[in-house]
Amino acid sequence: MRAPRPFDPHPWTVGGHRQTLLGYGRRRFLEWRLAAEDRVVSSEGGGRLLLRASWQPGPREARPAVLLIHGLGGSDRAAYVVATGRHAWDLGHHVVRMNMRGAGDSEALCPLLYNAGMSADVLAVIDDLAQWVPRLAVVGFSLGASVALLALGRGDGRVHASLRALVAVSPPLDLAACADALGRTSNRLYQHYFMGSLRRAYQRLQRRRPDLYEAGRERSVRTVREYDEAITAPYGGYGSADEYYARSSAGPVLEHVSRPALVLSAWDDPLVPGNSVARWPLSDSVRREMLPTGGHVGFVAPTAAPGSFWAAERAMTFIQAHVTDETAVPPPDSRPKA
Repeated sequence: MRAPRPFDPHPWTVGGHRQTLLGYGRRRFLEWRLAAEDRVVSSEGGGRLLLRASWQPGPREARPAVLLIHGLGGSDRAAYVVATGRHAWDLGHHVVRMNMRGAGDSEALCPLLYNAGMSADVLAVIDDLAQWVPRLAVVGFSLGASVALLALGRGDGRVHASLRALVAVSPPLDLAACADALGRTSNRLYQHYFMGSLRRAYQRLQRRRPDLYEAGRERSVRTVREYDEAITAPYGGYGSADEYYARSSAGPVLEHVSRPALVLSAWDDPLVPGNSVARWPLSDSVRREMLPTGGHVGFVAPTAAPGSFWAAERAMTFIQAHVTDETAVPPPDSRPKA
């Protein structure tokens, strides 16, 4: 097993906001340039999920696959997804980028809102991919990381045997604590970014299905907590935002996870308070790594992964230790151009 490269950011890049914003800036122009096969997976409650799979040459069962799950307001095109996917591809893995229900190009397939409690969707995708590959790992980011952990903690008996490992990058394990953190004055920029994305997504879905969604409901909300109270909770089957947070937070189920899992977070994450990650008891299968700095899905430091995304390299080091006995060798001429 190859030892993970230490996280060694330049001194000028240390700090939660610096790492978060630098990560966005360094990766924002990354694009997925490899061929991808679209695949639609059905889930409970009428959910339809769009996957974009890039298969390595040769028999599919000969190589492991990595499933990537985006965060709030993201899609299969999210820069952190692309950076990790390109690194996984370079190491010889199949790469599958998931769009949660109603996210990205899934909007045209499924006019339903995703939320942090949609753990059944992850299980449905794992079951589908298990038909094609016998070895599978998941890397989730932010909200996607929390949903993936919730899936393993809630439904261990229903998790297909093909799933060998999970990496959760910057997971919001206590949704209420993270909603409160977003409300801080110092996080006004992030709140503005997320609210713009959430409002636009709701407006698109409302225009597509005015029979399902009330027009103008998003206009009065100013924070993510208010959005969850007015939109996520009622349309997701929850009585309130507080009930949604309590039932959908992944922290309480970490002690029930029985597959190898890595929780990677930073103490200076401005959106996910360090103690909201560190305080949960873990099962023997879960490893928690809390770094002094790294921000939220930032982790900017020297690495083999594109966009200086050190977390992608750390994730793949962990995954390769569990999905294969040998490091996958990339086929010739398979690397995407920079």
